[in-house]
Amino acid sequence: MSSNLRFQVVEEAFKKRAVEVKVPKERPSEFFGKYVFDRKKMYKYLPKDVYDTMINVMDHSGGENGARLDRSIADAVAAGMKQWATEMGVTHYTHWFQPLTEGTAEKHDAFVEHDGKGGMIENFSGKLLVQQEPDASSFPNGGIRNTFEARGYSAWDPTSPVFIIDDTLCIPTIFIAYTGEALDYKAPLLRALHAVDKAATDVCQYFYDDVTKVQVNLGWEQEYFLVDEGLYSARPDLLMTGRTLMGHESAKNQQMDDHYFGTIPDRVQAFMKDLEIQALELAIPCKTRHNEVAPNQFELAPIFEECNLAVDHNMLLMSLMKKVARNHGFRVLLHEKPFDGINGSGKHNNWSLSTDTGVLLHAPAKNDPNNPEATAFETLRFVTFIVETLMAVYKHNGLLKASIMSATNAHRLGGNEAPPAIISSFLGQYVSEMLDSIEQSSNLKTQSSDLQREIDIPQIPDLIVDNTDRNRTSPFAFTGNRFEFRAPGSSINCASAMIALNAAMAEALTSFKQRVDLRIAQIADDPLFAPVADGSPSGHTAKFHAIIDVLREDIKTCKPIRFDGNGYSDEWVKEAARRGLDVEKSCPVIIEHYLDDASVKMFESTKVMTRKELEARNEVKWEMYVKTVQIEARVLGDLSMNHIIPVSTHYQSQLIKNVQGMKDVFPADKAERLSARNMKLIEEIAERTERIEQLAEELTEARRIANRIQDIHQRAIQYHDTVCPKMEDIRSEIDKLELIVEDGLWTLPKYRELLFIR
Repeated sequence: MSSNLRFQVVEEAFKKRAVEVKVPKERPSEFFGKYVFDRKKMYKYLPKDVYDTMINVMDHSGGENGARLDRSIADAVAAGMKQWATEMGVTHYTHWFQPLTEGTAEKHDAFVEHDGKGGMIENFSGKLLVQQEPDASSFPNGGIRNTFEARGYSAWDPTSPVFIIDDTLCIPTIFIAYTGEALDYKAPLLRALHAVDKAATDVCQYFYDDVTKVQVNLGWEQEYFLVDEGLYSARPDLLMTGRTLMGHESAKNQQMDDHYFGTIPDRVQAFMKDLEIQALELAIPCKTRHNEVAPNQFELAPIFEECNLAVDHNMLLMSLMKKVARNHGFRVLLHEKPFDGINGSGKHNNWSLSTDTGVLLHAPAKNDPNNPEATAFETLRFVTFIVETLMAVYKHNGLLKASIMSATNAHRLGGNEAPPAIISSFLGQYVSEMLDSIEQSSNLKTQSSDLQREIDIPQIPDLIVDNTDRNRTSPFAFTGNRFEFRAPGSSINCASAMIALNAAMAEALTSFKQRVDLRIAQIADDPLFAPVADGSPSGHTAKFHAIIDVLREDIKTCKPIRFDGNGYSDEWVKEAARRGLDVEKSCPVIIEHYLDDASVKMFESTKVMTRKELEARNEVKWEMYVKTVQIEARVLGDLSMNHIIPVSTHYQSQLIKNVQGMKDVFPADKAERLSARNMKLIEEIAERTERIEQLAEELTEARRIANRIQDIHQRAIQYHDTVCPKMEDIRSEIDKLELIVEDGLWTLPKYRELLFIR
């Protein structure tokens, strides 16, 4: 690209105006879910008995006694869907699934069949709705499917509504191998949600007799960058890798703190408006939009939803963002660190548990002096689910880090704008003090009058939601009625983190229930215990004291995961290691946690994934890491030799001519003095270009050596240890050249041009 073309692209980008957005005349609530086959449309297009069956499946699927889709109604459901879809102008359908690529996949088929008379008819049967057969060997599978073993199945997930994109009916599905192993994110996520539902419901029975189901809620916060499409196309590194592999930071970036929550540029506002309208039509409940900290960085967040549906909506939104952005002359960057020296992008996962009686992680808002037993009852429920969440995070802190680790997110974690690469939990002063009080309190008291044991648990402070500060350095922070898992990256499928967290939570709650039941039996044999049969909270004294005993044990056990200080400090790294937390920084090594004995045991005991599935996923993760770094290294090598060095040496030649001209015009001593600066630049350019050439050769050789390693795990480690450092060294040299080469000669758009939308 010539320098003139660069300036032309920049000028055109700055001249662009906002695209006019066609805003529906209806209120958002009236067009919400327009393109979704939701319950209202089911009621209209399905027979009454079929509708009732479908609602039962959607509300109660997954459990041991949960409803399952009867294939005998599949034809009726398919007929209703097709009628609605064709009325909406749909001509095709697809099974929409989430393979292990961090994206989605789909194959479109038309609603057509031969009519037996030389023509064709529109047809969509229950068989086509329920199951299809994608090529399982063509997607990442970790060796589960050989090339000649192509068969795999996509199967409808009726708990996630079908939707329309353009002329296609999209059917959310799981994706499994012919032999039954999961090849996607949805299948193990559904298993994990079932596991935590069962385990949490069992624990809820200690507090609420009428709870039959516990739902996992997820509220993700999607951060992203926008870049003008012309500038994006003029940067081969952005085009090929999603991030800038070189580029000196702009003199002004985010240091003035003027972008965060600032006025949204008109072009971006138009994009956001268009995106929100289309998202709402697909029933994605967009709630919040704003400028983020870094220039050109923004955020979109929805209302909380059931976890499986929330994951589907996030994957759909990321795809929608890319399409809408191009209509507005932008490209969306979902890479966690597209620009060096400014904040990266994450996808905070706000996680909570709820029943039809309320949110399990929500503390009682007020103490009731007229009913202290009820207050203690609610406090105990709150403490139980807080502590067991901490137990899950503590026991599997390395696994949780592995669940969000990738070659792209590794650039973001550990910087001073993202959580550190050490999983810890911030609770805030009041919750921490409450847990410490329970841990340190004396043995359970007894009342001399009737030998009834008291409920020995402190009162929780009023309005704890408002009494808890936020610690932005904490990867897993309690924020009032939920935990905010801040480590997931912006490009990740958040199902990965939710699979690990919910499976770990299911294991923790199951263990808690087993130990409490055992302790209840022990207390029941205590002659000091005399049960009361009136059904009041005090009538369950043995149960309550058993719960408190086990909670005390768990509070002590998981205490190392609690940290309220500065997660960015060097002191915390040392302290975390002393506590036994995982402090590893190498992405390929961190991924190993999936195959820890404790991880395999947890996944298998909760029936979320088998060892074979875990081994396959690790193969995929290591392979994805290698390919990501490999592509970046090749692009960087190409740019170095074909862009940077030619531009730098061309400028060097101009400087040499200038020095020679000085000697022709001025006396020798004066010419030497006047050309001293240029001589210094000539020398610096020569040294840096020589260094780049040498490093580029070393980078190529490092790749060759790594590629000879057959074991994909060891190859990934080799790429991390030898290839990545060479890339950083090359970047350092290029960024320094960018500062000294004449601006008019530099072919690649610079940060000051990429990062400020006009």
